Amino acid sequence: MYLHAGNNKIIRTKSIIGIFDMDNATLGADTRAFLKKAQHDGVLEISKTEIPKSFILYDKNKNKDIKQTAVCISQLSTLSLASRAKKSIE
Repeated sequence: MYLHAGNNKIIRTKSIIGIFDMDNATLGADTRAFLKKAQHDGVLEISKTEIPKSFILYDKNKNKDIKQTAVCISQLSTLSLASRAKKSIE
């Protein structure tokens, strides 16, 4: 199944590692450093038109042998994303 993360971004629910609230998660220096590194590495997908409310950490590759994580910044809240993910699993 798939999760519509907003801004025409679709993510396989199987590949989602976590959905995080932007306001709470970015309080920690480690999370800010992680997001900065993801942006530097080119695996951070940002919507330039909306205020970010959450981010989704997911496995980007379909190949099971190679693991590459990516981060999708979403304008949707974690509650909205979680309910969408739950509906797609059911």
